[in-house]
Amino acid sequence: MISHTVQRNHTDASKDQAALLRSRAHDFCRSLISPPPPRELLKEFFTSDNPSIKEHGPSWATSHLHFLGREFMGVDGCVEYFELLSQSLRMHLDEDSFPGTDALAVDADTGKVSVVGKGRFESVATGRSWDEKFTYVLSNWDEDGRIGKWDIWADPLSAWAAVAEHDVDNWKKGEHRSLVSISQHFRE
Repeated sequence: MISHTVQRNHTDASKDQAALLRSRAHDFCRSLISPPPPRELLKEFFTSDNPSIKEHGPSWATSHLHFLGREFMGVDGCVEYFELLSQSLRMHLDEDSFPGTDALAVDADTGKVSVVGKGRFESVATGRSWDEKFTYVLSNWDEDGRIGKWDIWADPLSAWAAVAEHDVDNWKKGEHRSLVSISQHFRE
């Protein structure tokens, strides 16, 4: 009888935790559609105790994409991530960029939320743009539903090609390309 009660209480707490993480993750993603300044975003959605952001990518791409492949730690480090990102790329997200709350994958036991989103990205320097899908894993949550760690997996190959000064497969400055045309070029 006691073990059944403990198990039920654990299940209820996991459901409550999952609902909190799902709601906060969804709110965070929606805030990126029209993001506030980085410090405000961090204050609203991230822990004040050493938050971190890491956008994963190959080491060869970091020469042009300085925000890739390293972990930005603390509030100032996270602000630096946003500054480096905004020097290279613009994000164009809309109402359809993120799924509804029910489509977020939540593991309350490990404290991780996975989100698959989509958007248009544009090189600040060249104006080249592309559509892509990306994945976020949000983790290390505090008890108030603030994110401790944000891992990002996106399309560094398209970003690298977009910021390049030279033409890639006649991808002209200011031109939009689909992922298919970019990846097809590299297969040939």
